[in-house]
Amino acid sequence: MEPDNDVDLMKLDTLIEEKYQNNPEALVMILQDVSAEYNYLPQDALRYVAEKLDIPLSKMYSVATFYTAFHLEPRGRHIVSQCVGTACHVRGAVKIKDRISNLLTVKAGETTGDMRYTFESVRCLGCCSLGPVVKVDEDVYSNVETDQLQGILEEYH
Repeated sequence: MEPDNDVDLMKLDTLIEEKYQNNPEALVMILQDVSAEYNYLPQDALRYVAEKLDIPLSKMYSVATFYTAFHLEPRGRHIVSQCVGTACHVRGAVKIKDRISNLLTVKAGETTGDMRYTFESVRCLGCCSLGPVVKVDEDVYSNVETDQLQGILEEYH
């Protein structure tokens, strides 16, 4: 099988054989490692892992689509998550969301053409008293105002 998405089959072999001893019960952990490597689950990688572990491709996709941590489309180097939960909503989350969309020129759920950012709208980031909240990668920004967003985003190259 020849990959067309720059999937490193030797790296996958090492992962599957050495780290997980070809154990199909380690599927979720294998997919986590693949996702960490590529920042999403490339279709070629899913096919190859399914073949190596003798798991039906339908089961691979079932697992990959069940967990929200897995993504089937390429994602940006930086993930911009904007909370639109109730507490953030009443504190102006809609204006924040619109401003991020304008700055990045993408809608929530999309990735910029340069693969720098993926913008996602989330229901809750778990820090309701700090809203409106924006998270970039693992950095959380609280009480965000629309005029702060450009500076926040520019910190991530």
